[in-house]
Amino acid sequence: MAFLTESEPRRGVAEPVLPGIRRVVAANPGPMTYHGTNTYLIETPDGVVLLDPGPDDAAHVAALLAAIRAMHAGGQLAMILLSHTHIDHVGATAALRAATGAPVAAYKTSPHPDFSPDIPLDDGDAVAGFTAVYTPGHAADHLCFAWRDGILFSADHVMGWSTSIVSPPGGDMAAYFASLERLLGRADRVYLPGHGPALPAPHPYVRDLLAHRIARENAIAAALENGPANTHELMTALYSKLDPMLRRAAERNVLAHLLKLESEGRVVRDGERWLTKATVGA
Repeated sequence: MAFLTESEPRRGVAEPVLPGIRRVVAANPGPMTYHGTNTYLIETPDGVVLLDPGPDDAAHVAALLAAIRAMHAGGQLAMILLSHTHIDHVGATAALRAATGAPVAAYKTSPHPDFSPDIPLDDGDAVAGFTAVYTPGHAADHLCFAWRDGILFSADHVMGWSTSIVSPPGGDMAAYFASLERLLGRADRVYLPGHGPALPAPHPYVRDLLAHRIARENAIAAALENGPANTHELMTALYSKLDPMLRRAAERNVLAHLLKLESEGRVVRDGERWLTKATVGA
């Protein structure tokens, strides 16, 4: 697959992305977050809408509040939208809610023990000019947000710089496949992801993501034809050239694939080892 890259962004600065949209990239770079979490500030008739507060970092919160004041004379934050409750997205929510009084809109069911939305959203709900698009897979509570002019804030469901981690139990590979298929049925022209640069003309890339996952799934099933294996053994065989920093995440993806294959009756498990139906009892 061909991934997108970008230069390291300026920290603490709200940079224009598209008309009416600015981005502040949090200082939480890493193998799972690229340069850091993207927090978007969107100009609306009712004030600024903030999408994904980012990590619990005082400097990031201060930069966001300064950017909001610069964008809106009264410093009005109309609403906070949250794509999902992974800590690199939800961490700064409490501080921003306390500083601005803005309500938080997120998926109706929160798996995070310390968070519940002020405005619970379901698939298709409209809020502040955005439409919630329920896309579970990377996370059970994952929402994309569709805005005007074919813009989709795709969060961690689709990112141009990398594939997404699907880590059970919150991550679900069958749901991830279905959510990718769903995006292929939409007419969005550009994705603004939770990490990394904008993804224009996204449909070919989404098709590549699906093809990549199908190929990985078939490779797992083929490896099990040689005999039972656990997730670590499969990860080692299939991701031999992977950066050591990413091997644990790769093993979680393998588990997610196995659970999907199990639900489809293609593999079974025996303790920590997995095998195909054809090798049961062999």
